[in-house]
Amino acid sequence: MPRILVVAPNWIGDALMAQPLLSRLHEKRPDTRIEVLAPPWVAPVARRMPEVAEVLEAPLRHGPLQLRSRWRLGRGLRQRRYDQAIVLPNTWKSALVPFFADIPLRSGYVGESRYGLLNLTYRNAAQNASVPMVLHYARLGEAPGTEPAQPLPAPRLQVAVDEISRVREKFGLSQAYVVLCPGAEYGPAKRWPYFGALAEKMSAPAVLLGSTSDLESARGVGGTSLVGKTTLDEAVVLIAGAQAVVSNDSGLMHVAAALGRPQVALYGSSSPEHTPPANDAARVLWLHIECSPCYQRVCPLGHFRCMKEMDVEMVLNQLKIIL
Repeated sequence: MPRILVVAPNWIGDALMAQPLLSRLHEKRPDTRIEVLAPPWVAPVARRMPEVAEVLEAPLRHGPLQLRSRWRLGRGLRQRRYDQAIVLPNTWKSALVPFFADIPLRSGYVGESRYGLLNLTYRNAAQNASVPMVLHYARLGEAPGTEPAQPLPAPRLQVAVDEISRVREKFGLSQAYVVLCPGAEYGPAKRWPYFGALAEKMSAPAVLLGSTSDLESARGVGGTSLVGKTTLDEAVVLIAGAQAVVSNDSGLMHVAAALGRPQVALYGSSSPEHTPPANDAARVLWLHIECSPCYQRVCPLGHFRCMKEMDVEMVLNQLKIIL
């Protein structure tokens, strides 16, 4: 059986936007076994993708080169005898493991001048923010210079009904609820500042989700705060059981989209044209002021108008529509 190793991105949202590539690979080559090499914080999401036969966690930290660790990991993967590796991140170091694993066909974007590490290269295109990320990744499933057939499959995650009941019971959630995701890993320019006022005005109880890095963003927001108290896998299940989700442009926003939940997605410094929620049940709010999107972690002009001028009533109205 042919085997492909896909080196996953380091962000949850990017990993979900890469799933249409996996769907297209499975569609074109149903006899091929697709395995994913992912960091531990992305692996739980990859395991819920129906196209993925196995997820291998990369015991690597974000940032350092860790050359010896990558060499050991690559040499350990040699026995799996992959036919191809598709490297989704653009960094030089992300291409090292497939190279050390002696995988004969190693493909990906040129990225950081990865000639030699990769032997099937694609021209860089990620800098063009007008190109949806799902298309950017899906191009790696075709010959270089060839566009994938449209429309692309939408990202989808699998969650069983009994999982939802079990996790809701664990956290004492007996009533219907709306999930609020006030954080965004990339930086404060992505974080809408009025989640507290929204929670006060909602008719349904709020459940707050996020990682420990989102604790400050969740401070003062009413409802049941499970920020930093769940695993990522539990957060996925709780989103699957929610009436609706309100979030910034974040990994959990893409999780909600992949689960098909009614959602309101809030954009400020980023663009829904580049990283939209692939979900027919999504409502997108983006003021599109003259300096947005800037893709900065902190508002470079200091006024933060792209989020501050998005008032609570605007979000509440969209929430009422989807509910």
